[in-house]
Amino acid sequence: MNPILYLLTMLTVASLSARAQQRPPAISSPQVHADHTITFRYFSRNAKKVTLSGEFLKAPLSMSKDTSGIWSVTVPPVKPDIYPYSFWVDSVQVADPNNTYIFANERFKRSIVDVPGDQPLVHSLQNVPHGKVGYRYYQSATLGTTRQVLVYTPPGFNPNGKTKYPVLYLIHGGSDTEETWTKVGRANLIADNLIAQGKAKPMLIVMPYGNVRPAPMADFTKDMVNDIVPFIEANYPVIKESKGRAVAGFSVGGGQTLNIGLTNPDKFAYVCSYAPYTATDEFKKNFTDWSPNAEQMNKQLKLFTISVGTEDFLYEPVKQNIALFQDKKLAVKSYIVPGGHTWMNCKQYLATTLQELFQ
Repeated sequence: MNPILYLLTMLTVASLSARAQQRPPAISSPQVHADHTITFRYFSRNAKKVTLSGEFLKAPLSMSKDTSGIWSVTVPPVKPDIYPYSFWVDSVQVADPNNTYIFANERFKRSIVDVPGDQPLVHSLQNVPHGKVGYRYYQSATLGTTRQVLVYTPPGFNPNGKTKYPVLYLIHGGSDTEETWTKVGRANLIADNLIAQGKAKPMLIVMPYGNVRPAPMADFTKDMVNDIVPFIEANYPVIKESKGRAVAGFSVGGGQTLNIGLTNPDKFAYVCSYAPYTATDEFKKNFTDWSPNAEQMNKQLKLFTISVGTEDFLYEPVKQNIALFQDKKLAVKSYIVPGGHTWMNCKQYLATTLQELFQ
């Protein structure tokens, strides 16, 4: 063999061998076992410390490293549900690089693990007719830009049919996105399952992006009323009266729900707030020294609910909000349940709400 060609061949082999040694091994993470224990794995030859953090844990767990550089830990049986988790690699939070199921959030870098139940849970993918989730764009005159909104249409939906559907406008939490309600909250699957069981009415679920910064956050109320609702009503066969409109939301979205629904009771007959965050200028402006016509609003609002968990960090403020509305003689129904400020609770709030809307 030509000496130069031989040298080039050997260099190529050496280069490929080095790359193979640098390439991370194929690993499975998370691995959910039949007994509901879960094994998590992360690859790093150079990390000094790796820990697992998740909403199924009371405290982070240290992970152990083997000779190949794979860090792992197996957690005890976890209650079936969907949970966010992340790795802390030398004090840096990272999502699981081996898991494509990412938590849709603008601040936290987390992944999602789905622990199935022995029987299908309300958010599980089941063998029922399924609706569709469409990504749509609308022009927001309020914000002077084009924005994205997700629209769930129920099984059997015919855009050209004679059926007029009610609409739930569903708002995400503070640092979440318009995709969090489907990717984490499974709103579409919850609706599919409840509609199939005859427990919920077929409806559209509209999931907008609630963050309007750098505009004032209060402009989202204007965007909802002046831009999003008209866009939906111009493009879908829906009921164009308050009896066919509901608004609901979680955390910051729960506060936005109260601002939108209670300042527009002639437009939304159903207002359902989940663990609302209300320490905002908009809420203070709307409800400090507020003197509503309670008799009229109670006729306009077919359903007004506020939900919260007893371990939620907003539990006390939410109880104060409930008391505020009760003092104003509004017919507010409260749902107090165990648990914290989590999407595990949020899915249950939604499942309860869907069974009460448009009945």
